[in-house]
Amino acid sequence: MRTSRKDSPVAIFGGRSNPALARKIAESYGTTLGEVTIRDFADGEIYVRFEESIRGADLFIIQSTHPNADHWMELLLMIDAAKRASAARVTAVIPYFGYARQERKDQPRVSIAAKLMANMLTTAGVDRILTMELHAPQIQGFFDVPVDHLYGSGVLIDYLKQFDLENFVVVAPDVGALKMARAYAQKLGVNLALIDKRRPRQNEARVMNIIGDVEGKNVVIIDDIVDTAGTLTRAAQALREKGALEIMAACTHGLLSGPAYDRIEASPMERLIITDTIPLKRPSESIEVVSVSSLFSKAIRHIYTDRSVSTLFKD
Repeated sequence: MRTSRKDSPVAIFGGRSNPALARKIAESYGTTLGEVTIRDFADGEIYVRFEESIRGADLFIIQSTHPNADHWMELLLMIDAAKRASAARVTAVIPYFGYARQERKDQPRVSIAAKLMANMLTTAGVDRILTMELHAPQIQGFFDVPVDHLYGSGVLIDYLKQFDLENFVVVAPDVGALKMARAYAQKLGVNLALIDKRRPRQNEARVMNIIGDVEGKNVVIIDDIVDTAGTLTRAAQALREKGALEIMAACTHGLLSGPAYDRIEASPMERLIITDTIPLKRPSESIEVVSVSSLFSKAIRHIYTDRSVSTLFKD
């Protein structure tokens, strides 16, 4: 089925990084994904072709950019092809923005990778960015085009409200997550605790101290990204040792790399709640997935009709 401005207010296409989410977003919007051919040559080079006219279209390309780097290259080629096909406006919808954790030069001789990614998107010809839960909100300043920044809390808080919150405590796993955890605590009307930890090297965390009362409480650990799950599982173990009862975690982006699945399934956590910005590598009884497709479809509608995206979070 072809999607055009005559039949639908927008043209929505998806890359190969998260086809299930792309389909859900299009369906939530009330349309279907446009036809695009993406294939690899024998040497791994990526080929992109839009199989329908997109001349004059307000185009939205849905592509998360989690590893590997092919997802980035695929997105850049789709943007370039769309501009050369005379699309009126191209918005890159990036549910998970890869390389966002390398957003500053905190050591000598390192790359500011998030800035490099922003430069490449701009060079490819993107007109606008729609993304969710950037690891550092100031990354928006790396772009010379408008950036609309969604928050996973928009769906995770509603999901958490189904639990009995009378005996709940929201826990920040480190100082960096404190602001986010405080917002969750305020929205849910519960108390806040903080885990003081030190990270001796990348992907390795050491829990040092728990600030706040968690004894006899049900707790939910809040963070933006879960990668190898070292931080979460050590936090869960420390909370259990301090007398916490039911332990769960809610994170927007589930990278779940390396030993993450084994760590989560062996940890004291009853459940890990994540969104579908990144597809699961395999199912797990310990992991629950909440879809952000409706939130993204609403944001796309607001962008097309020139309405404020921030109003989606006013309540």
